[in-house]
Amino acid sequence: MPEQVLDHQPVTSNPLLSERSPIPFNAIRAEHVKPAIKLLLEQMRQRIDDLGSPQMPRTYQDVLLALDSATEPLDFAMAVVRHLESVATTPELRAVYNEIQEPVSMFYTSIPLHEQLWAAVKAVAESAEAGELAPVHARYLKKTVSGFRRAGADLDAEGKKKLEEIDVALTKATTKFAENVLDATNAFELVITDEKQLAGLPESARMMARESAKSKNREGWRLTLQAPSYLAAMTYLDDRIIRQQLWDASNSRATSGDLDNRGLITEILRLRRAKARLLVYQDFADLVLEERMAHTGQSAQDFVEDLRRKTEVFFERENRSLAELGRDLRYETVHPWDVAYLAEKQRLALYQFDEEELRPYFELDRVVAGMFDIFSRVLNIQVLEEPGVPGWDPAVKYYRVQDGSSGQLLGGFYTDWFPRENKRGGAWMDSLITGNPEEGQPHLGLICGNLTPPTEERPSLLTHHEVETIFHEFGHLLHHVLSQVPVKSLAGTNVPWDFVELPSQIMENWCIEREGLNTFARHYQTGEPIPEELFEKMKRARTFRSANMQMRQLGFATVDLKLHREYDPESGRDVMAYARDILAQFTPTELPPNYGMIASFTHLFASPVAYGAGYYSYKWSEVLDADAFTRFLREGIFNGDTGRDYRRNILERGDSADPAELYRDFMGRDPDTNALLERLGLKAA
Repeated sequence: MPEQVLDHQPVTSNPLLSERSPIPFNAIRAEHVKPAIKLLLEQMRQRIDDLGSPQMPRTYQDVLLALDSATEPLDFAMAVVRHLESVATTPELRAVYNEIQEPVSMFYTSIPLHEQLWAAVKAVAESAEAGELAPVHARYLKKTVSGFRRAGADLDAEGKKKLEEIDVALTKATTKFAENVLDATNAFELVITDEKQLAGLPESARMMARESAKSKNREGWRLTLQAPSYLAAMTYLDDRIIRQQLWDASNSRATSGDLDNRGLITEILRLRRAKARLLVYQDFADLVLEERMAHTGQSAQDFVEDLRRKTEVFFERENRSLAELGRDLRYETVHPWDVAYLAEKQRLALYQFDEEELRPYFELDRVVAGMFDIFSRVLNIQVLEEPGVPGWDPAVKYYRVQDGSSGQLLGGFYTDWFPRENKRGGAWMDSLITGNPEEGQPHLGLICGNLTPPTEERPSLLTHHEVETIFHEFGHLLHHVLSQVPVKSLAGTNVPWDFVELPSQIMENWCIEREGLNTFARHYQTGEPIPEELFEKMKRARTFRSANMQMRQLGFATVDLKLHREYDPESGRDVMAYARDILAQFTPTELPPNYGMIASFTHLFASPVAYGAGYYSYKWSEVLDADAFTRFLREGIFNGDTGRDYRRNILERGDSADPAELYRDFMGRDPDTNALLERLGLKAA
């Protein structure tokens, strides 16, 4: 049979058409994308038509389980392309990625709107077989029926057409939002040629700034809006004018010129609102939260408000204290660009603790190796590096995860830790392949960050916050690769978003406990552990300004919910001013009129749903993690029995049962909010 050719390219040579683990990233090019997606869309449409055909037996196996895996080839190709556009973008890749967005979005939107397929799903749901399914399969059937209805399956033809148009428009608008943030971040630089202006900046940050300048063939020191550079400058740089320049640049990203996101925010909110109302929901929050733990926007808002009330008295106390320090240092008015700087001065005065003292003890490779060792012991797994596996950048590494007892391959993953201009900011985990343990198919995922890079003189030395970031993302990764759920739609991190952060946030606790730190926190030159005196300072400073940190997250959660529940995008009201007025209630200083943080708030606006109406999930999950970790504290943070119980009841079970049930299976009770308040030192006496 002759080889099929599409757009003058042999299909069999296209790496996006063959699901392989590890993935041959070195063989994937922008010209592969369009022909692969075109062919896959044709095949996937045929698969969906076949599932809805009257000739297809109306059984769970033939309809539901077939549907669970029907789009896997397209899912895989899009996951790879979307990932590469995030970490190794080029003008050619961005262009073709934007070109395929509309047809792919329309296809996925069309699945629950397929009348014959919907009829087949309902037939299975109404059959006698439905009442005899095992619990995980019964849950999948129930969630599929609910998902179809929530996606518009019962709409008339006109409504379905309108929904398709909304989803395509949302995909385009959110993709453009993310591109603008990346481009605006890369567009800013501040090159300093007078070393005196770097007063206060730690040596590690100076070296990083020098390396950054060299990479651009510049003299001096280059400061950027990428996290390692920006946060160091805002925390330590004595020059107040430069701090203000950086703060203004960061908080006005994507608010002007060709990269202006302000109109896109309003458009995204309008489209989300229209979608919710088309599907007969009061607002977008109620639509997306219906099957999450909170269930309604009002419930999520009540949760946030309750935490706010319990935090405010501590917040006000911290702010008065910082203002007093500001006056002592001749800062008559404390501005937003002064807060991190003054707070670091205050921490040093109160606890004689400087975060930079810890950096030499957190060498990246040792941190990662120690993390693998910790959770190999706790969860009975093995994590092994596999050299020579091609990635998308020379700094990328590949690992495999095996069961500690049987040696069974559970999954693999990539790591990509350092910032680049062709890579978006932040830190994240993503799944590339969701396997099936019953069929011996391992999982594949990745974790990315934008951590302090190495220099010519030093290896990558991290802040403690960056260490927590690594542990956090590895928690998401383990949730994916340890999954034992036979239904892929319910496997791994495919859980309600207000539960998904539990497995990640709980991991951060091992970075704080002495036993955990002893496994990896060693001075990069001497090999000595963190001195006891320094550890005690760190421990005492742990709850420093915890009310401010909590209020910051609650502010983001509040503005998110209010934008999606109360703001009317048709009113003509300035969305930037609306958001600023809300966030001003959660900040320790007055915000300037041009404050535009939400124009770069990718959590909310960089994908059709993402954390939209769901940012509260971080705090919701933090309550779960603080409470769940009390069991490890009680029974031992390296207790293998506790770890195996956690692995079996949380990490392996995905969304195979109600998250509240999974939590009770591990803890034996419902969560206690007081655990978080106590951990943060915010529990009233």
